Amino acid sequence: MSKNKKYFSLGLKMYIFVAVTVIVVAFGTTCIAYWISSNQIDRYYKHIAQDNAKNFATLVDADYLAGLRKTAESDEFRQLREKAEAADDEKLIADYLDSKGLLDKFYETREAIITYAANIRDIKYLYIIVDGGKDAAADMYLVDDEDMPLLSIGYYEEREPEFMGSALADHDEPVVSRGEWGRLCTSYAEVTDSKGEPVCLVGCDYDMDEVMAERYRFFSYIITATIVVTVLVLAASVYFVTRTVVGPLKKITLKSKVFKPEKDISYEDAGVIDLELNSHDEISDIYESIRSMQTDIIDYLNVLHATENDLKAKTAQISEISRKAYQDALTGVGSKAAYMKKTEELDSALASGTAQFALVMVDIDNVKTINDSHGHKAGDMYITGCCRVICDIFKHSPVYRTGGDEFVAVLQGVDYKARHELVRKLKERYEYTAGRTDKNPWQRYSASVGLGESSPGDSTADLIFRRADEDMYRDKKRVR
Repeated sequence: MSKNKKYFSLGLKMYIFVAVTVIVVAFGTTCIAYWISSNQIDRYYKHIAQDNAKNFATLVDADYLAGLRKTAESDEFRQLREKAEAADDEKLIADYLDSKGLLDKFYETREAIITYAANIRDIKYLYIIVDGGKDAAADMYLVDDEDMPLLSIGYYEEREPEFMGSALADHDEPVVSRGEWGRLCTSYAEVTDSKGEPVCLVGCDYDMDEVMAERYRFFSYIITATIVVTVLVLAASVYFVTRTVVGPLKKITLKSKVFKPEKDISYEDAGVIDLELNSHDEISDIYESIRSMQTDIIDYLNVLHATENDLKAKTAQISEISRKAYQDALTGVGSKAAYMKKTEELDSALASGTAQFALVMVDIDNVKTINDSHGHKAGDMYITGCCRVICDIFKHSPVYRTGGDEFVAVLQGVDYKARHELVRKLKERYEYTAGRTDKNPWQRYSASVGLGESSPGDSTADLIFRRADEDMYRDKKRVR
């Protein structure tokens, strides 16, 4: 894991996911339930407001209202109304309407409004109004309940913002508004005269203040209940997630960190995970997979350790066998098999044109005489001493025993460069030791020496060996 990245545990992610999911579902469901409930209540009040407006519109005298409207819109009435309003004397209006034969019917219509509203629950206002039209900012009242004086006839009241920019008659759907009269659900029904001409509108306002207060109380109750339920569900969810997922995963994680695989060690000492999980699910599968993997690793390391030990033993045996095969048992120098392997290298060098070496053939004298006169033990000491002389002279070159009394030295590098000088020294050493009369016969080392050098025309080392052998026989004749 990168050191620059902050560790964010799976358990914390699951807790956050569960919490967010529960909260979103709970409060989302609450909001949806509240929205559905509110819409149902609004539709209910809109429906009954519309029904009562239409119903009362059928009960009024449209022709009378047409006459009352015409009177209220006349200049004469408007002047009278301004005068009555200034004097705060509605008797002027009453006398005028009475003179026009409109007063008794006005009271009758107003009484019908009062009676109808009193018998229908939650109707706050029931009135008759003249639609000002699409671009009007106010509408004219014709008849209202007893709380409104006669001066209200012909009174223009400013519209609520919800009705601006359209004619009231165009609102087929009731509107819930909030203005200076409180929160109302308003519906209008058109009143037409006997000729089918629109005269005015019946407005029906239902009081929504108590409805909204009840709605808010309901919302607070449902929010409180949602919080309580959410806390309980969250607690249960956290407990469930901890018990079934986070807890087992945490145990597996902690135990996995203890695992230290080594060679030749038991499961317990290596810290192989060992838990009791009662769940039978994917986490159990993960646990079994990790445990199986850890035991396989320990088994593999133990097998590997045993194999390595076996391999070391076999390698040692092979090395010993190879050493014996390529080392002369008596003198410790290379055997004939080692020499044959060396000639393969020399042949390859000759084939590539990079060969530069010389072979020194040494044939020990008097071996049979010493064996017959002084025994084989003295003969072995004699052969070993003669070999030691060769090794002392050719310190940088391998020496091989190719026969009972025959040795070959392969001169390369510095010994090759000084080959003639070294061969001369070897011959002088043998001549010197052979003349030591103060020594035992098996200590008077003597041998014939021949030198063969590689040349560009040589194809095998055997050719150089033959030249060295021929040179050795010439030396043997010279010594004799």
